Amino acid sequence: MFVRLSGLSFSYADSVSILSDVTLTLAPGWTGIVGANGNGKTTLLCLIASSLEPSAGHVHVDPPTGEMRICAQTVETLTPEIEAFAQSTDGLARRLHGELRLDAGLLARWPTLSPGERKRWQVGAALAEEPAVLMLDEPTDHLDVEARELLVGGLERFRGIGIIVSHDRALLDRITSYTVRVHDGSARIWRGPYRDAKCAWEAEEREHHAEYERLKHQRETLARRLADKRRLQTIAAAQARTRNRMKNPRDHDATSMLAKGKALSGFAKQSYEAGLLRREVDRVSDKIGEYRFSKQKGRSIFVDYVPAPVAKIFTLDEAEICAGNATLLEDVHLAVLRDSRIRVTAPNGMGKSTLLAAMLRHAHVASWRILYLPQELSTAAGIAMLDAVRDLREEERGRTLSLVAALGVDPERLLGSQLPSPGEARKLAIAYGLGRQVWGLVLDEPTNHLDMLAIERLEEALIEYPGAMVMVTHDDALARRCTTIEWRLERRRVEVR
Repeated sequence: MFVRLSGLSFSYADSVSILSDVTLTLAPGWTGIVGANGNGKTTLLCLIASSLEPSAGHVHVDPPTGEMRICAQTVETLTPEIEAFAQSTDGLARRLHGELRLDAGLLARWPTLSPGERKRWQVGAALAEEPAVLMLDEPTDHLDVEARELLVGGLERFRGIGIIVSHDRALLDRITSYTVRVHDGSARIWRGPYRDAKCAWEAEEREHHAEYERLKHQRETLARRLADKRRLQTIAAAQARTRNRMKNPRDHDATSMLAKGKALSGFAKQSYEAGLLRREVDRVSDKIGEYRFSKQKGRSIFVDYVPAPVAKIFTLDEAEICAGNATLLEDVHLAVLRDSRIRVTAPNGMGKSTLLAAMLRHAHVASWRILYLPQELSTAAGIAMLDAVRDLREEERGRTLSLVAALGVDPERLLGSQLPSPGEARKLAIAYGLGRQVWGLVLDEPTNHLDMLAIERLEEALIEYPGAMVMVTHDDALARRCTTIEWRLERRRVEVR
């Protein structure tokens, strides 16, 4: 059993190539797909699943009758597959219900289930079908530590060809045996999980850069030699002209003729050697021109930040906070100061996102002074955000696009697109708020759909951010560096730590 990609290429428009000449083979076991947002990871999954047609090349699955399933990043829809899985009573379905702690009785309130709960239903339904090829796009987004462990345990027992797009380094290092890196329009497979593969390509890139520097030094040396040779060529030409002027047309003296011959021979030799050096300089210059290196972009965008004129950005005094008819929290009395840095923690389904929504309803500043980033941005929201950035004043648009670049997205390419990827839309939303220098950030799993480099850059931007911040995140490293207060949801109460 294998999946083979041969000469696969794809473009959303004739002028923008996403993937080009991708050739690789995927075998049973888990293969991780990594790369920057917008580079084509999800596109590659869709090409394998045949939901997109390649511009060139083909995908071959052996055996061709093997079933394929793909789990998208989004978890908005209660699909017929999930409903069938919930109602199934066969052995595998019952085992998955137990392993993933899924209660079919809760499916009736799907819209009020947390994204983490919905994600477990989505992946569980896919595992229950026992496909030959299972493709997952960011499966651990939205999951708390316990839910993530349950899901990973289920994935470890899968015996088909597993293909997983993820920024979760711990997950990739735990379950994958191979890593496909999507980068600069290509996709290359590396042996080993993400950590080992990353070490391998970074070592190759260091060698690549060292060879680039060696070629630059070689070109400089050759250029100096060529300059010296041209000086000798100029001297030889002058000597040849001098000998020619000194020669009397009636003089048949052999010595004079010999001297002139030597001068012409010297000029010819210097010209020949200069030509060789010039061609060698051109050859090395052409090789140098083949090298491409990514530039690190970005600058501080908070140098002229003006603090909020009020001491408290949010206050919340509620006897209870509900989701539908269910009471999630009671006796809630909270305040967010203009420089507070707060992390909200709790298992999935305990009311973290509901608490954020209630807090937003009790803001003391205008809504446009707050950046609210939900766990998921709809396609329509991504398009609207792109239009809003295009309409910003020049100064604000410049700050926003500077941060977009710092988060690893080409601003010109993004502004020229019609539909940003989920990761690009998320980066754009973050940049839009920070670029406008809002007074409050309310971030619900801000690292969802972000690539690893973008997470590191986002972390640096949030550390520098001088306003109020309330964050729900399962990324402990991000929370440790960016927050100082914890709101812990326990037994329908909010404990401040």
